[in-house]
Amino acid sequence: MTDPAPDPHPTTARRLARDRRGRGRRGPLAWPPVPEMTSREDRFDQLVLDAVERLVPRAAGRLDGVEVAVELVPGGDVLVAAEREGSIPLGHARQGQGRSGPRIVVYRRPVESRVRDRTELAELVDTVVVEQAAALLMVAPEDLDPDYDGHP
Repeated sequence: MTDPAPDPHPTTARRLARDRRGRGRRGPLAWPPVPEMTSREDRFDQLVLDAVERLVPRAAGRLDGVEVAVELVPGGDVLVAAEREGSIPLGHARQGQGRSGPRIVVYRRPVESRVRDRTELAELVDTVVVEQAAALLMVAPEDLDPDYDGHP
């Protein structure tokens, strides 16, 4: 008895499992989240979230409903007002108007351009968030955050 001839047309499953050069898969399909693989944008967003989380318990509910955002650079009315003053803002606080609620914005590029390393960046982000929250609540930054010293 002879063996049947090999099938000239392999099944679909066989074709999908084909490994052309015999090396197998080259790496995982999804990389593990490691700090070196996070983008600067994601790290900055996380710094802002950390600063807000640290500040919320000290604000005793006064920051409930406040939207916190990160934008690349200031634009629109904020930029026009800053040009008149001769400076570039690091953040902006806006009271609620109409349907939109109160909002704190931190501008990533101006903040990043003023620091040399990650430690200074974290300190400056924290300072900007405290200053903008204090401006929104119309209190002194020292009243909102006892650790506030005015500069990173």
